[in-house]
Amino acid sequence: MEYIFDTSYRLDDYGVGQMGVDWEERINYDRMRIDRLQKTKDAIAEHNVDMLICTRWENVRYMTGHRTHMWPVMWFGLAETVLTKGMEKPLLYTMDKEHVAARMPWMNGFARHAAGAGLEDINGSLEWAKEVKKEIAGRGINPKRIAVDAWSPAMVKALPQIFPEAEFIDGQKVMVTARATKTEEEIKCLKVAIGMTARGMGAAAKMIHEKMGAKECEVLSAAFKEFYDLGSEWTQCSNIVCSGPYTFPYRRMTSDRIIEPGDFVIVDIGACFNGYWADFTRVWIAGNVKPSKEQKEVFQTSYGALQAAITAMKPGNTTWDVCKAAIDTGGLHGGFLGHGDGVGAAEPPWIATYSKDNPVPLKEGMVFSIEPFAGRKGVGGVRLEENVVVRAEGPQVLSRYPYEESLFD
Repeated sequence: MEYIFDTSYRLDDYGVGQMGVDWEERINYDRMRIDRLQKTKDAIAEHNVDMLICTRWENVRYMTGHRTHMWPVMWFGLAETVLTKGMEKPLLYTMDKEHVAARMPWMNGFARHAAGAGLEDINGSLEWAKEVKKEIAGRGINPKRIAVDAWSPAMVKALPQIFPEAEFIDGQKVMVTARATKTEEEIKCLKVAIGMTARGMGAAAKMIHEKMGAKECEVLSAAFKEFYDLGSEWTQCSNIVCSGPYTFPYRRMTSDRIIEPGDFVIVDIGACFNGYWADFTRVWIAGNVKPSKEQKEVFQTSYGALQAAITAMKPGNTTWDVCKAAIDTGGLHGGFLGHGDGVGAAEPPWIATYSKDNPVPLKEGMVFSIEPFAGRKGVGGVRLEENVVVRAEGPQVLSRYPYEESLFD
């Protein structure tokens, strides 16, 4: 197998080692926590919010560094944060208060017992909201404008009962404002996650090329082993290995299908490092088989759209400018092109055709996954994806994994 490697984008000015060392500064976690909390406070001020309640565990982690049980579905009551104007740090409600006290000294004095699954229940929600009201009243705070990032139906009923004079707004918009641009420490975390993902992609590619009759799920398990050997906290989603006829129309999951020589195989995977998610995609030809002319054409359509979109990613342009660049190549199948990267595995701003009506300006430090798809009935589909930082001097591609050379003309 032969690969082609794109060297047209700027290289990093830092390494991706995971160990702490004495000969260079790598990731400064204290700085990262301080900066993230300040960005949250700035967003609270920008949205004129008196109190912000967060129940989404990625937002809880962003504000506090608390790594809780990374449940695969929403669990209201696992961990929450409450931050008001003027508070030094958020109150952290967690099922693991003793763990926080023992291992998170920066949260000393701010940890409280959480309601467990109680925020799914009206009685538990009422009890917790009363506790919050008592806590902040003791600090002289009577919030009139409260932002909540995610609500259970029980919370929707309980919070207005306990705070009857308050106006409630969308707290996720507040957090998206805080998280939209990444600090250099956050980008370093993303780079390490991408390095983990590259190991998994290498294992997947090796099996696709060398093991005849491999199943899609075997390929994914090879990638996952590399992730967890390197210490990945979890995976970006259940992750996707899809092959042959399932690449068009695209099937967004992994099955037990046996991969046949000459198949397109889409591998869309991502590891997690310290809460930051990688997410990039490559397409391979199974076995020692040359691709057809039609397969090359489909690949080139997706690749051309990807490169056009990346080129448009500069401050001053908008999400619509990036989307339109892909559309103009004829390489955008469907209306979706990409999403933000960070502590959310897929987070705003979104890059899609609907961004034409509400374009978001690109700012330096935003990080996106750009993932155009092209397909043809009877030939198959190609999804390619890169993780890209918006920089003043031009886009920085973090996911610098090579492509299969046989697919290029």
